[in-house]
Amino acid sequence: MNADRAAVDLDQLRHTAAHLLAHAVVDLFGSDVQLAIGPSIEDGFYYDFRKPAPFVPEDLPRIEQRMRELVGKDLKMSGREVSRTEAVAYYKDRNQPFKLELIDGIPADEPLSFYTIGEFTDLCRGGHVASSKEIGALKLTSLAGAYWRGDEHRPMLQRIYGTAFASQSELDEHLARVEEAERRDHRKLGKELDLFSIEESAGPGLVFWHPNGGRVRQVLEEFIRGELRKRGYEPVYTPHVVSEELFRISGHIQSFAENMFAPIDVDEQRYRLKPMNCPGHILIYKSRPRSYRDLPLRLAEFGTVYRFERSGTLHGLLRVRGITQDDAHLFCTPEQLQQEFENTADAALTVLKAFKFESYHFSVATRPDKAIGEPEVWDRATDAIKRACDNVGLAYEIEEGGGAFYGPKLDINVKDAIGRDWQLSTVQADFNLPERFELTYAGADGADHRPVMIHRALLGSLERLFGVLIEHFGGAFPAWLAPVQAVVMPITDGQFDYARRINDTLFEKGFRSEVDASNERLQKKIRTQQLRKVPYMLVVGKTEAAEGTVNVRARSGEQRTMSLESFVAELAAEVAARA
Repeated sequence: MNADRAAVDLDQLRHTAAHLLAHAVVDLFGSDVQLAIGPSIEDGFYYDFRKPAPFVPEDLPRIEQRMRELVGKDLKMSGREVSRTEAVAYYKDRNQPFKLELIDGIPADEPLSFYTIGEFTDLCRGGHVASSKEIGALKLTSLAGAYWRGDEHRPMLQRIYGTAFASQSELDEHLARVEEAERRDHRKLGKELDLFSIEESAGPGLVFWHPNGGRVRQVLEEFIRGELRKRGYEPVYTPHVVSEELFRISGHIQSFAENMFAPIDVDEQRYRLKPMNCPGHILIYKSRPRSYRDLPLRLAEFGTVYRFERSGTLHGLLRVRGITQDDAHLFCTPEQLQQEFENTADAALTVLKAFKFESYHFSVATRPDKAIGEPEVWDRATDAIKRACDNVGLAYEIEEGGGAFYGPKLDINVKDAIGRDWQLSTVQADFNLPERFELTYAGADGADHRPVMIHRALLGSLERLFGVLIEHFGGAFPAWLAPVQAVVMPITDGQFDYARRINDTLFEKGFRSEVDASNERLQKKIRTQQLRKVPYMLVVGKTEAAEGTVNVRARSGEQRTMSLESFVAELAAEVAARA
């Protein structure tokens, strides 16, 4: 209870800080500034403005100082209900078109309220601290552009971001975490380590995996394929472009069209880039009659799908338009659903634990507003997920309305090395698509029955996972994942042949290794490989060549001389253990 209360207070504190931000901006830049919205968000708050002369970064310290002055005045927050007539008149007099549009969008039977702090009044539903003095520390962090209502066809506004805490020490800790997150930013490290690029000439949100990133992806795929083989999955491949009719049957056209690319007309038939793999897997299921003896049928594909994410939401590898899912669909009898769901949740946890995430959080997402299927069907699926979680001891929260449009789901969130939450794995139960596609299997009684589907992605998407892993490890991948596991460095040209023989041996053993054949001095070579974050550097000079040994310099700083056979054995054990 105390933790929940603290979280609510922090949200209210930041919401109040957003009001003070608008107060400070109006104080400094005058009443011709047009105000939009100013909510609290996960790590702070923002407010959107439009003014004749755009803000510049140099404005932020001035605004921040004015906010501190307002905090120091111990201004009280007060609220009152107002009539729609009064609210409209208030904002018409002040030339505030965005506020008028907000009022117009509020249902007529819903009350309106104004909140005032100091000399600033704003349209607001409430949720504040009582006084500005409760804001112990604040900082404005950045300035960005933002379309009104997130619509690129609407006016471009300027968004000022900030954060606030009850104490300076909390703010200092937060800023240290932000600094560490910036150091780990996957976009920055992706360029420095030559892992991937997003080429604007080819299109935003489309990822090019460079050889270093491609090696990591290959390891990830091989890891997942190995786990799937153990669990009875069958590999399948489906086309990237299919008839639009499939997505009409599935309900995607009705419920997901805004996230799909425009149709392609070929030979008087409409096609779509697939946003999901499930209709293709359903067609494989339907390709021949199925019996209860065939079930459960588990079909898996590293399937690339395409979604029209708005340009303003794209973010490196974490939000892209070409998404490669480690996707699978399971077809089972209703009696098998719970066990299959339990097995799938166990598979997700087994895979995630290989990446040494700090902790896990589970949520069961229920029927959204835009859903297909009858409520009682949703209730059956949701109950099955809850029972499965209870049986395997997963403590979960309910996320009301967070399910996919065709079924409820279990989402698994992980906490990374610096304490941030990421949603990766998802497992969904679905009674609706088997009904819409008229899937059947012959039961033991000889009659046709309807199977149940489970949609699942153990890692979400390879692009998003890769971005998360880059930041989780700070680019210093463990040896089993590293693009280059060892670099052999001859001190002089006289040891080059020996270095090549070592590299050949490592290659034959299945390791990813290289020889640094540059003419640089040894210290420069070592520094170069440290910047590449290579786990092991094998330095070979005259002594090592004569004795058949290697001087091993670990990324951690540890250094020792050993036989090549011993190094190979230790590296093999480390990779096998995914240490």
